Order: sequence, then structure tokens, then C-alpha cells
Amino acid sequence: MPITMMFASDRVGAKYRQYATDYRVMAKAQVRTAELFDLDLVSGISDPAREAADLGANVQFFDDQPPAIDESHALLADKTLLAGLKLPDPLGGGRMHDRVKSVALMKEKVAGEKIVEGWIEGPCCMAANLRGINTLMLDFYDDPQFVRDLFEFAVELELAFANAQHDAGAELIGVGDAPASLVGRAIFQEFVVPYHLKLVAGLKAIGLRTRSHICGRTTNISDLRAQLGYDIIDIDSKVNMTDARAKMGPDALILGNVDTVAVLQRGNADDVRKAVTQCQLEAGPRWIIGAGCEVPRETPLANMMQLTNYARSHAPA
Repeated sequence: MPITMMFASDRVGAKYRQYATDYRVMAKAQVRTAELFDLDLVSGISDPAREAADLGANVQFFDDQPPAIDESHALLADKTLLAGLKLPDPLGGGRMHDRVKSVALMKEKVAGEKIVEGWIEGPCCMAANLRGINTLMLDFYDDPQFVRDLFEFAVELELAFANAQHDAGAELIGVGDAPASLVGRAIFQEFVVPYHLKLVAGLKAIGLRTRSHICGRTTNISDLRAQLGYDIIDIDSKVNMTDARAKMGPDALILGNVDTVAVLQRGNADDVRKAVTQCQLEAGPRWIIGAGCEVPRETPLANMMQLTNYARSHAPA
């Protein structure tokens, strides 16, 4: 279940701007990639700026790179504006709606054959998109109540977005919260954990299975991540798998963590095979094959296929 975005876009010869803004291109690219490499899922993941865009944030678009938040003109540079911020309609014709339509189209194409995964942002990521990541880091100290209010808003927003994707056919929802790897253990425990717990409870009440994706070095919070209730926990290649398993316990279902650059992009098929073998050895049986993060677009096709070859040759009886 590797994350494919730019890699998937390239499989259909599309510019990434097309992939991120046209649900038909995304669905075509995801289905094509899943078919070519016999992946177990298709996903609505593209970039973390969809919800923020529909709220009115300044988003920069590029011809062949992911959209990005313009933090120099953050939507909540004035934090008093949070009180008047209204939840966008996930079916209102904006970027959130585009993802919902991609989920529906993928469901139509692969129902019963592949898992259809929707995607939302975690509270820390959503807050950083609206406030600016550096400003948010200061807010934890300068105005903790504002951070809690902002996280509360983020959870409400993401539950509505996830519900729309579930109605469109998503069976699994990925939750991306990369900035949460930057805050340190104490802040993660005090501020981030309560809102992930609330988010997971809401997602499960909808009927969704859940996947946590936090990029980066999360070694110091591995045990806390295992307590959040996610069905699947992605582990980046910056985290030692043996350490993650020890801290998360034997019951955690771990995904990852083949090095995306040194192995997938720059290595050869034998390097990939060795890396996946080591991942399985360290992770144990409750483990899903995947990369540490997004599969780079320059990844050789033979390297990507090696993930599948290993999965099929080592499948449980």
C-alpha cells in the first residue's frame, strides 16, 4: 500500500497540476498505477492544501509540482478571524469536492478489487496551513487556548470531509499530519493526542477504517501514536523499525518503511528486495509493505515492481 502521487501522475503522462485539480486525471492515474503494479489500493491523496483552499487560504499552483500554501499571507495571520471562520461544504464545488468526486470515480472503477482510500489532514497540519507553521509553533507557548480552538475547528472540518468521502465510496481514510513530527513529545502529548483521539473516534463512528501518516522522525512519539486508535500506522524511513515495533507493541499494524530516496529512487531491485526483507524481519507479522513516505516520481519501475513481487511471494497462506 505505497503512497503514489507524482509517480502515479507520470503513469498517465499528466502534469501534476492536472492530477491535483481534475478528479478524472487523479482517478485514471491511481487506477492505472494500481493495475500496473498490482497494488492493493487506490487513493485520493494529492496535497494538503484542499481544505485550506476551500476556506479561502492563499494556495500557489505550479505546472508540475504539488500546490502549496502561501504562508507569507496566512489565512489566520490575524488569529481573531478564527471565530468567524465557517466550515466549507465538501460538496460545494471546490477542491474538497474534487477529491470526493475522485473517490466516487475510483470506487466505480475498482469496487471489490481494490481498497478505496480517501484522505484528510490531521489537526496539526490543518492548523499550520491556516496559521503558518512557524507561527503555530509559537502559538503553542503564546496562546495555548487558541491552538485548542483551532484544533477543534480542524477536527470538525475533517470529519465532515471524511464523511463526504465515505458516502462517495471510501472504505479507508488516511490522515496526514506531518507537522506533528516537529513539536516534541510534551506538546504532542498535551495538544495533539486529544484531538487525534477525537478525530479517530469520529471516523470510526462514520464506519471508516483509519490510517495515520506522520512524515519524519517520530521515534520519540512512537508509543503515543500507537495509543491513538488508528488501524494502520505509517512509519517513515527516518524511524528505526525495530524501535517502532518495540514501542508500539505487537498488536499495532505498521506500514512501511522502505527508504524512499536511497533505496527506491537510487537503488536497484536487489536493494529494494533486501530493504523489504529487513522491514519484515524487524516489523514482524502485523505489517504492510510500503515506502517510508511518497514514492518518488523518479523511482525505476523495476524497483516499484519489486515491492509487489515481494508481497506476492510472501503472502500469508
